[in-house]
Amino acid sequence: MNQFGNSFRLSIWGESHGESVGITIDGVRPGIALSEQDFEADLARRRGGATGTTPRREADLPHLISGIYDGHTTGAPLTILFTNDNTRSKDYSNLTHHFRPSHADRVAHVKYNGMNDPRGGGHFSARLTVALVAAGVVAKKMLPCDIRFSTRLVAVGGEQDPARFEEMIRAAQAEGDSVGGVVECHIDGVPTGWGEPLFDSVESLASHLLFSIPAVKGVEFGDGFAVATRRGSENNDPILDAEGHTATNHAGGIDGGITNGNPLVVRVAFKPTPSIAREQATFDTATGNLAPLRIAGRHDSCVALRGQVVVEAMMAITLAELALRA
Repeated sequence: MNQFGNSFRLSIWGESHGESVGITIDGVRPGIALSEQDFEADLARRRGGATGTTPRREADLPHLISGIYDGHTTGAPLTILFTNDNTRSKDYSNLTHHFRPSHADRVAHVKYNGMNDPRGGGHFSARLTVALVAAGVVAKKMLPCDIRFSTRLVAVGGEQDPARFEEMIRAAQAEGDSVGGVVECHIDGVPTGWGEPLFDSVESLASHLLFSIPAVKGVEFGDGFAVATRRGSENNDPILDAEGHTATNHAGGIDGGITNGNPLVVRVAFKPTPSIAREQATFDTATGNLAPLRIAGRHDSCVALRGQVVVEAMMAITLAELALRA
């Protein structure tokens, strides 16, 4: 389905090369000051054009078409629409039978009996993340003002030195290839007590959203998989005071699925963009044989670059949902 949430509810719609994409948000408090200009900073972080990102340039102007009156939210469902003005659908004409490897082309064709929109990945496209970033902007306005986000790229193609990130990306581009990356998000100021045990833990809700981002293949909180290499005495976070501040933060600000007052820390792994310029041999249903495929179109060489603000948006949406339940 294309909905998420109980208290802060999202419904996303549209296709990469359709007329528009957008999102409807139910559960927005009335009286929040909101204008198109409030979205610009985060939308600018997502736009293409820089080294390693798609050359497709969309204006990404948000149209607030419901749930807003006189510059403030009304409490009715808020709908935000983005038009698609810079499409090149001819680049995808051969993909209805010659599916891209490691992409959704084939599974979408099977699941929807060939009725899916294949242009630019259709509803599976990362183009829809523009709507998620917009929802993240609204979510941030639902949170206490002392909650602060800090999001950065911490690895590209296995390299952890930021000074070498562009070099790694350009090297992949020169070979018609792509690289993956890891995004880390720190969130300060989250109060103790948000979240529920088991099914609605902070990790459960956040992971649900983070794995909804196209190209995300891994999520970890705190020290993540590294904790499996330690003893309890090495991994425990000693409590220092009545407010719950801890000497270390291996748990990433979450105990028992509930925020503990320390910074939330999450890392998200993005796979290399599967749409690459290098020729690949993959099955062609039109001939019934393996055949060389060259993918046209405009694609990111490192999708994690623009994924940073999407990760931040998903965490903001998670916190908005938890805040309304608290």
